[in-house]
Amino acid sequence: MASVVRLLAGSSLVLPAKSRSPGRSGLCCRASLRGVGSNSTSATTSDQRQVVSSSVDELTLGRVDPLVAGAEDDVVIGTGDDGAAEEAEKLRAVAEAAADRVEMHDIIGRQRDNWNHLLLHSTNSLALAACVMAALAPASTSLLALKASAGLLLASAAVTMAAVNKIQPSQLAEEQRNATRLWRQLERDVRATLALGASAATKDDFFFFQEAVERVLALDAAYPLPLLPGMLEKFPDTVEPARWWPNKKYPARRSACKKSPSKSNTTRHGARRASMTGGNGWTLELEEEMRGIARVLKAKDEQEYLSFGKVVLRLNRGLAVAGPALAGTAAIAAAFIGSGDAGTSWASGAAVLGGALAAAVNTVEHGGQVGMVFELCRNVTGLYRKIQDDIEENLEEANVEQRENGELFETKVALQLGRSPSDLKHFNEMASPSFRDEDIRNFAGKLF
Repeated sequence: MASVVRLLAGSSLVLPAKSRSPGRSGLCCRASLRGVGSNSTSATTSDQRQVVSSSVDELTLGRVDPLVAGAEDDVVIGTGDDGAAEEAEKLRAVAEAAADRVEMHDIIGRQRDNWNHLLLHSTNSLALAACVMAALAPASTSLLALKASAGLLLASAAVTMAAVNKIQPSQLAEEQRNATRLWRQLERDVRATLALGASAATKDDFFFFQEAVERVLALDAAYPLPLLPGMLEKFPDTVEPARWWPNKKYPARRSACKKSPSKSNTTRHGARRASMTGGNGWTLELEEEMRGIARVLKAKDEQEYLSFGKVVLRLNRGLAVAGPALAGTAAIAAAFIGSGDAGTSWASGAAVLGGALAAAVNTVEHGGQVGMVFELCRNVTGLYRKIQDDIEENLEEANVEQRENGELFETKVALQLGRSPSDLKHFNEMASPSFRDEDIRNFAGKLF
């Protein structure tokens, strides 16, 4: 084979690079050899012609050494596909974890809602049955048995009320319902990213996996699964909005548009000028509109729900103390039934009155689901706080090309507030420093 190569090199024959199509390379080799045969007939012998003829057949059949045929021109597949597949598998793992959390929170939410109904009716039944026994005890021949039964039932009702008031089953159920909704939202986001393809998940959204993991951890912290320990404080000293999104920012997540090197180091003044010309869907009017919405949300909507949440918390705290206290007082009074002629009537009356009031307080607190109303206030306030954070995060980004698309962002904010995008135009004037918070009359949100 080496002699063939030397012969061809001496005849000024240049072998073409190996092509992807064997038939095409065979034709090139034949054409080249025909040219050489016509130009160097006198310089070659019949034996050399025979060797060259056999070598042409070998080249045609693709049996030539790759180094001779120019295989170094072939494209080698890199490891990019492997990296994309690995990132896709990571995102699938996050999606599966989110789907698993959805099932767990949904099951636990239904369980704790059943707790609220069962414990409410059971505690009221204990208190009301004890009231009936306390009322019948003075005139009954079984005074001791009725008195002991009434006292035992009222004491059991007091302990049960104290335990139920501590965990607030209606509030626990609301936590799990909201957690189920947010976990489903996370799962949809991850699966939507996977639907774009593995390459999009690794190139366009490089930090999406890290952001998804941070969202998982933030949701686990905001809505814990265990009851004890780790349960959220049901009677906090200060009312704060619920927070289920991570603090860490991922600006690369928003870089969906093509970026040129000249725009990568845009200053804030340059971003302002670009926004005036409508870069990435952002205009100066849209920026003022978003600032006005954030201001109204903070000064009006958020404060309204925080104030209402404080009122509900004080009411719930009072009811949580009053119920067990009334039931305990009634149990103590039941112990004095029949202790004397004068004391029989008052002790029986106190036991009946205390038990009835305890059942009424318990019905108002858990039948009215006061704890659920407080948690609802926290979640709505958290939604408004998240909208504010999203607006501030976009406006603080100097380069408009690094932001989320302005028109899309406006639509998302409008839908979250229960409005149409055209309804947001009148918030422009509220972004002005001359506009006072006391002059804000309307709420930004219409959904809640």
